[in-house]
Amino acid sequence: MPIGVDFGAATVVRLPPVKAGPTGFADLVDSHGRVFGPADQAARRDLLLAHFEAIRPDILLIEAFPFGRRQMRFELLPLIEAAKKRATPPLIAASVRDILQENRKPSRDRETVALVRDNFNLVIVHGDPALAPLQASFPFADEIVDWVVYSGLVGPTLPYEPLDEHFDVIVSVGGGAVGASLITAALAAKPLSRAASLSWLVLTGPNRPAESKATDRPGVTMRTFEANLPARLLQAKLSISQAGYNTVADIFSGSECRSVLVPHAGIGETEQVRRASLLQERGWAIIVREADLSPQVMAEAVDRALDLGARPTTFGCDGAVHTVDILLRRLGLGTSKAG
Repeated sequence: MPIGVDFGAATVVRLPPVKAGPTGFADLVDSHGRVFGPADQAARRDLLLAHFEAIRPDILLIEAFPFGRRQMRFELLPLIEAAKKRATPPLIAASVRDILQENRKPSRDRETVALVRDNFNLVIVHGDPALAPLQASFPFADEIVDWVVYSGLVGPTLPYEPLDEHFDVIVSVGGGAVGASLITAALAAKPLSRAASLSWLVLTGPNRPAESKATDRPGVTMRTFEANLPARLLQAKLSISQAGYNTVADIFSGSECRSVLVPHAGIGETEQVRRASLLQERGWAIIVREADLSPQVMAEAVDRALDLGARPTTFGCDGAVHTVDILLRRLGLGTSKAG
Protein backbone atom coordinates (compact mmCIF):
# COMPACT_ATOMS: atom_id res chain seq x y z
CA MET A 1 0.00 0.00 0.00
CA PRO A 2 1.20 3.57 -0.62
CA ILE A 3 2.53 5.35 2.46
CA GLY A 4 -0.18 7.08 4.46
CA VAL A 5 -3.11 5.93 2.30
CA ASP A 6 -6.16 4.66 4.19
CA PHE A 7 -8.52 2.78 1.89
CA GLY A 8 -11.13 2.33 4.62
CA ALA A 9 -13.64 -0.38 3.79
CA ALA A 10 -12.66 -0.49 0.12
CA THR A 11 -11.37 -3.70 -1.39
CA VAL A 12 -8.04 -3.10 -3.13
CA VAL A 13 -7.21 -5.35 -6.08
CA ARG A 14 -3.65 -5.41 -7.35
CA LEU A 15 -3.13 -6.25 -11.02
CA PRO A 16 0.27 -7.47 -12.26
CA PRO A 17 2.46 -4.32 -12.13
CA VAL A 18 3.62 -2.67 -15.33
CA LYS A 19 5.82 0.38 -15.86
CA ALA A 20 7.63 2.36 -18.54
CA GLY A 21 10.64 0.70 -20.09
CA PRO A 22 14.01 2.23 -21.03
CA THR A 23 12.58 4.10 -24.00
CA GLY A 24 9.43 5.33 -22.27
CA PHE A 25 5.85 4.15 -22.08
CA ALA A 26 5.95 2.80 -25.63
CA ASP A 27 8.13 0.05 -24.18
CA LEU A 28 6.21 -1.46 -21.24
CA VAL A 29 8.01 -3.78 -18.82
CA ASP A 30 7.04 -5.74 -15.72
CA SER A 31 8.39 -5.20 -12.20
CA HIS A 32 11.53 -7.19 -13.11
CA GLY A 33 12.27 -5.13 -16.21
CA ARG A 34 11.09 -7.82 -18.63
CA VAL A 35 9.12 -6.83 -21.72
CA PHE A 36 5.38 -6.78 -20.99
CA GLY A 37 4.32 -8.45 -24.22
CA PRO A 38 0.95 -9.28 -25.84
CA ALA A 39 0.40 -12.38 -23.70
CA ASP A 40 1.07 -10.43 -20.51
CA GLN A 41 -1.27 -7.66 -21.64
CA ALA A 42 -4.04 -10.15 -22.45
CA ALA A 43 -3.69 -11.80 -19.04
CA ARG A 44 -3.88 -8.47 -17.21
CA ARG A 45 -6.84 -7.36 -19.34
CA ASP A 46 -8.74 -10.57 -18.61
CA LEU A 47 -8.05 -10.28 -14.90
CA LEU A 48 -9.32 -6.69 -14.88
CA LEU A 49 -12.49 -7.68 -16.74
CA ALA A 50 -13.09 -10.56 -14.35
CA HIS A 51 -12.88 -8.22 -11.36
CA PHE A 52 -15.22 -5.78 -13.10
CA GLU A 53 -17.81 -8.50 -13.64
CA ALA A 54 -17.50 -9.70 -10.05
CA ILE A 55 -17.81 -6.23 -8.51
CA ARG A 56 -20.38 -4.79 -10.94
CA PRO A 57 -19.69 -1.19 -9.86
CA ASP A 58 -22.13 1.71 -10.16
CA ILE A 59 -19.25 4.03 -11.05
CA LEU A 60 -16.24 3.42 -13.28
CA LEU A 61 -13.68 6.16 -12.54
CA ILE A 62 -10.58 6.04 -14.75
CA GLU A 63 -7.46 8.07 -14.01
CA ALA A 64 -5.98 10.14 -16.86
CA PHE A 65 -7.40 8.16 -19.77
CA PRO A 66 -8.24 9.11 -22.48
CA PHE A 67 -6.14 12.27 -21.98
CA GLY A 68 -3.17 10.14 -20.92
CA ARG A 69 -2.24 6.52 -20.27
CA ARG A 70 -2.68 5.71 -23.96
CA GLN A 71 -0.27 2.82 -23.53
CA MET A 72 -2.89 1.12 -21.34
CA ARG A 73 -5.55 1.06 -24.08
CA PHE A 74 -5.11 -2.69 -24.34
CA GLU A 75 -7.10 -3.06 -21.11
CA LEU A 76 -9.00 0.23 -20.73
CA LEU A 77 -10.88 0.12 -24.04
CA PRO A 78 -12.17 -3.45 -23.41
CA LEU A 79 -13.13 -2.38 -19.87
CA ILE A 80 -15.14 0.58 -21.17
CA GLU A 81 -16.83 -1.61 -23.78
CA ALA A 82 -17.76 -4.16 -21.12
CA ALA A 83 -19.22 -1.38 -18.98
CA LYS A 84 -21.31 0.01 -21.85
CA LYS A 85 -22.74 -3.44 -22.65
CA ARG A 86 -24.22 -3.94 -19.21
CA ALA A 87 -28.01 -3.77 -19.00
CA THR A 88 -27.57 -0.85 -16.60
CA PRO A 89 -24.19 0.69 -17.46
CA PRO A 90 -22.20 2.34 -14.68
CA LEU A 91 -21.44 6.03 -14.67
CA ILE A 92 -18.17 6.29 -16.62
CA ALA A 93 -15.94 9.21 -15.58
CA ALA A 94 -12.41 10.35 -16.39
CA SER A 95 -10.30 11.80 -13.58
CA VAL A 96 -7.57 14.21 -14.73
CA ARG A 97 -5.18 16.72 -13.21
CA ASP A 98 -5.53 20.44 -13.71
CA ILE A 99 -2.78 20.63 -16.34
CA LEU A 100 -2.25 18.05 -19.08
CA GLN A 101 0.97 17.11 -20.78
CA GLU A 102 1.34 19.24 -23.91
CA ASN A 103 3.17 18.72 -27.23
CA ARG A 104 0.84 15.88 -28.15
CA LYS A 105 0.05 15.13 -31.78
CA PRO A 106 -3.15 16.93 -32.90
CA SER A 107 -4.52 13.57 -34.07
CA ARG A 108 -4.26 12.26 -30.51
CA ASP A 109 -6.18 15.22 -29.14
CA ARG A 110 -8.90 14.58 -31.73
CA GLU A 111 -8.95 10.93 -30.70
CA THR A 112 -9.33 12.00 -27.06
CA VAL A 113 -12.33 14.18 -27.89
CA ALA A 114 -13.98 11.31 -29.76
CA LEU A 115 -13.36 8.87 -26.92
CA VAL A 116 -14.84 11.27 -24.36
CA ARG A 117 -17.93 12.04 -26.41
CA ASP A 118 -18.58 8.39 -27.31
CA ASN A 119 -17.76 6.65 -24.04
CA PHE A 120 -17.71 8.94 -21.00
CA ASN A 121 -20.44 10.58 -18.97
CA LEU A 122 -18.14 12.96 -17.16
CA VAL A 123 -14.63 14.44 -17.05
CA ILE A 124 -13.60 15.56 -13.56
CA VAL A 125 -10.74 18.05 -13.63
CA HIS A 126 -8.97 18.20 -10.26
CA GLY A 127 -8.19 21.88 -10.30
CA ASP A 128 -9.58 25.40 -10.14
CA PRO A 129 -10.51 27.04 -13.46
CA ALA A 130 -9.51 30.41 -11.98
CA LEU A 131 -5.94 29.13 -11.92
CA ALA A 132 -5.73 26.59 -14.74
CA PRO A 133 -8.75 26.01 -16.98
CA LEU A 134 -8.57 22.86 -19.07
CA GLN A 135 -8.35 25.03 -22.17
CA ALA A 136 -4.89 26.15 -21.07
CA SER A 137 -3.37 22.74 -21.81
CA PHE A 138 -5.96 20.96 -24.00
CA PRO A 139 -6.71 22.81 -27.25
CA PHE A 140 -10.07 21.13 -27.94
CA ALA A 141 -11.54 21.58 -24.45
CA ASP A 142 -14.43 23.64 -25.86
CA GLU A 143 -15.64 20.56 -27.73
CA ILE A 144 -16.21 18.63 -24.49
CA VAL A 145 -17.31 21.50 -22.28
CA ASP A 146 -20.59 19.72 -21.45
CA TRP A 147 -18.63 16.80 -19.98
CA VAL A 148 -16.21 18.82 -17.83
CA VAL A 149 -16.64 19.67 -14.17
CA TYR A 150 -14.01 20.98 -11.74
CA SER A 151 -13.51 19.45 -8.30
CA GLY A 152 -10.92 21.88 -6.99
CA LEU A 153 -7.45 20.79 -5.96
CA VAL A 154 -7.08 17.40 -4.29
CA GLY A 155 -4.84 18.00 -1.33
CA PRO A 156 -4.59 18.13 2.44
CA THR A 157 -7.34 19.58 4.56
CA LEU A 158 -7.11 21.88 7.56
CA PRO A 159 -6.75 22.05 10.50
CA TYR A 160 -3.43 20.47 11.45
CA GLU A 161 -2.16 19.41 14.84
CA PRO A 162 0.50 21.78 16.26
CA LEU A 163 4.07 20.61 15.68
CA ASP A 164 6.84 20.64 18.27
CA GLU A 165 9.57 21.51 15.77
CA HIS A 166 9.60 24.65 13.65
CA PHE A 167 11.42 25.21 10.34
CA ASP A 168 11.46 28.47 8.40
CA VAL A 169 12.47 27.01 5.02
CA ILE A 170 11.28 23.68 3.61
CA VAL A 171 13.17 22.13 0.68
CA SER A 172 11.38 19.16 -0.86
CA VAL A 173 11.69 17.07 -4.03
CA GLY A 174 8.84 14.57 -3.86
CA GLY A 175 10.15 11.07 -4.40
CA GLY A 176 13.64 12.44 -4.89
CA ALA A 177 14.53 10.60 -8.08
CA VAL A 178 15.21 13.76 -10.12
CA GLY A 179 15.74 16.35 -7.39
CA ALA A 180 19.44 15.98 -6.55
CA SER A 181 20.49 19.16 -8.37
CA LEU A 182 17.75 21.17 -6.64
CA ILE A 183 18.91 20.06 -3.20
CA THR A 184 22.56 20.71 -4.01
CA ALA A 185 21.83 24.22 -5.28
CA ALA A 186 19.53 25.04 -2.34
CA LEU A 187 22.08 23.98 0.28
CA ALA A 188 24.83 25.92 -1.44
CA ALA A 189 22.55 28.97 -1.72
CA LYS A 190 21.67 29.09 1.97
CA PRO A 191 24.73 31.04 3.18
CA LEU A 192 24.46 33.39 0.16
CA SER A 193 20.85 34.37 0.80
CA ARG A 194 18.86 36.35 3.35
CA ALA A 195 17.64 32.99 4.65
CA ALA A 196 21.14 32.10 5.88
CA SER A 197 20.22 32.46 9.55
CA LEU A 198 16.86 30.67 9.24
CA SER A 199 16.23 27.02 10.13
CA TRP A 200 15.97 24.73 7.10
CA LEU A 201 14.36 21.30 6.67
CA VAL A 202 15.56 19.45 3.57
CA LEU A 203 13.50 16.46 2.46
CA THR A 204 15.44 14.28 0.05
CA GLY A 205 12.65 11.82 -0.73
CA PRO A 206 12.69 8.04 -0.27
CA ASN A 207 14.67 7.53 -3.49
CA ARG A 208 17.65 9.54 -2.22
CA PRO A 209 18.88 8.94 1.35
CA ALA A 210 19.51 11.98 3.52
CA GLU A 211 23.19 12.94 3.49
CA SER A 212 24.92 12.26 6.78
CA LYS A 213 27.36 15.09 6.18
CA ALA A 214 24.44 17.53 6.41
CA THR A 215 24.90 17.48 10.18
CA ASP A 216 27.89 19.74 9.51
CA ARG A 217 25.63 22.40 8.02
CA PRO A 218 24.42 24.82 10.70
CA GLY A 219 20.67 25.33 10.74
CA VAL A 220 19.94 22.43 8.36
CA THR A 221 18.01 19.25 9.18
CA MET A 222 18.02 16.52 6.52
CA ARG A 223 15.31 13.85 6.32
CA THR A 224 14.07 11.47 3.65
CA PHE A 225 10.38 11.94 4.43
CA GLU A 226 7.98 14.19 6.35
CA ALA A 227 4.61 12.66 7.22
CA ASN A 228 2.94 16.03 7.79
CA LEU A 229 4.43 18.28 5.14
CA PRO A 230 1.35 20.58 4.83
CA ALA A 231 1.58 21.37 8.54
CA ARG A 232 5.28 22.15 8.15
CA LEU A 233 4.51 24.49 5.27
CA LEU A 234 1.81 26.20 7.29
CA GLN A 235 4.48 27.31 9.78
CA ALA A 236 7.24 28.05 7.24
CA LYS A 237 8.29 31.29 5.60
CA LEU A 238 9.52 29.73 2.36
CA SER A 239 9.16 26.56 0.29
CA ILE A 240 11.75 25.47 -2.29
CA SER A 241 10.46 22.63 -4.45
CA GLN A 242 9.58 21.31 -7.86
CA ALA A 243 6.15 22.13 -9.29
CA GLY A 244 4.34 18.81 -9.22
CA TYR A 245 0.62 18.67 -8.56
CA ASN A 246 0.80 17.28 -5.02
CA THR A 247 3.56 19.65 -3.93
CA VAL A 248 1.73 22.74 -5.18
CA ALA A 249 -1.49 21.53 -3.51
CA ASP A 250 0.44 21.21 -0.24
CA ILE A 251 1.86 24.72 -0.57
CA PHE A 252 -1.48 26.33 -1.39
CA SER A 253 -3.65 24.47 1.11
CA GLY A 254 -3.90 27.40 3.47
CA SER A 255 -0.18 28.06 3.81
CA GLU A 256 1.02 31.60 3.17
CA CYS A 257 4.69 30.71 2.87
CA ARG A 258 6.47 32.07 -0.19
CA SER A 259 7.60 29.68 -2.90
CA VAL A 260 10.59 29.04 -5.17
CA LEU A 261 9.66 26.52 -7.88
CA VAL A 262 12.13 24.50 -9.96
CA PRO A 263 9.82 22.73 -12.41
CA HIS A 264 10.95 19.39 -13.77
CA ALA A 265 11.51 19.85 -17.48
CA GLY A 266 12.79 16.54 -18.78
CA ILE A 267 12.48 15.59 -22.43
CA GLY A 268 8.95 16.46 -23.53
CA GLU A 269 7.77 17.33 -20.00
CA THR A 270 5.56 20.43 -19.90
CA GLU A 271 3.14 20.00 -16.96
CA GLN A 272 5.33 21.41 -14.20
CA VAL A 273 6.66 24.24 -16.34
CA ARG A 274 3.11 25.32 -17.20
CA ARG A 275 1.97 25.13 -13.56
CA ALA A 276 4.96 27.10 -12.28
CA SER A 277 4.51 29.74 -14.99
CA LEU A 278 0.87 30.28 -14.06
CA LEU A 279 1.84 30.82 -10.43
CA GLN A 280 4.72 33.18 -11.23
CA GLU A 281 2.53 35.21 -13.58
CA ARG A 282 0.22 35.88 -10.64
CA GLY A 283 3.09 36.91 -8.39
CA TRP A 284 2.71 33.84 -6.17
CA ALA A 285 6.06 32.13 -6.84
CA ILE A 286 9.55 32.59 -8.27
CA ILE A 287 10.77 30.19 -10.95
CA VAL A 288 14.29 28.83 -11.32
CA ARG A 289 14.79 26.75 -14.45
CA GLU A 290 16.58 23.44 -14.02
CA ALA A 291 19.08 24.51 -16.66
CA ASP A 292 19.90 27.66 -14.65
CA LEU A 293 20.41 26.00 -11.26
CA SER A 294 23.41 27.38 -9.40
CA PRO A 295 24.01 28.57 -5.83
CA GLN A 296 23.92 32.24 -6.85
CA VAL A 297 20.77 31.92 -8.99
CA MET A 298 19.01 30.01 -6.22
CA ALA A 299 20.09 32.55 -3.58
CA GLU A 300 18.71 35.40 -5.68
CA ALA A 301 15.44 33.49 -6.14
CA VAL A 302 15.18 32.91 -2.39
CA ASP A 303 15.61 36.62 -1.71
CA ARG A 304 13.03 37.56 -4.35
CA ALA A 305 10.55 35.01 -3.01
CA LEU A 306 10.89 36.35 0.53
CA ASP A 307 9.84 39.77 -0.85
CA LEU A 308 6.69 38.47 -2.56
CA GLY A 309 3.44 39.98 -1.34
CA ALA A 310 0.78 37.92 0.37
CA ARG A 311 -1.39 35.81 -1.91
CA PRO A 312 -4.88 37.34 -2.20
CA THR A 313 -6.46 33.95 -1.66
CA THR A 314 -5.71 30.34 -0.91
CA PHE A 315 -7.21 27.55 -2.94
CA GLY A 316 -9.52 25.00 -1.40
CA CYS A 317 -7.90 21.57 -1.46
CA ASP A 318 -10.98 19.51 -0.65
CA GLY A 319 -11.25 18.21 -4.20
CA ALA A 320 -11.52 14.62 -2.98
CA VAL A 321 -14.74 15.36 -1.09
CA HIS A 322 -16.11 17.39 -4.00
CA THR A 323 -15.32 14.52 -6.37
CA VAL A 324 -17.41 12.16 -4.26
CA ASP A 325 -20.25 14.68 -4.22
CA ILE A 326 -20.07 15.17 -7.99
CA LEU A 327 -20.30 11.43 -8.60
CA LEU A 328 -23.12 10.88 -6.10
CA ARG A 329 -25.15 13.73 -7.57
CA ARG A 330 -24.75 12.27 -11.05
CA LEU A 331 -26.11 9.00 -9.69
CA GLY A 332 -29.01 10.84 -8.09
CA LEU A 333 -27.88 9.94 -4.57
CA GLY A 334 -27.42 13.41 -3.11
CA THR A 335 -24.11 14.33 -1.52
CA SER A 336 -21.63 12.66 0.80
CA LYS A 337 -21.79 13.17 4.56
CA ALA A 338 -18.35 14.79 4.36
CA GLY A 339 -19.66 17.35 1.91
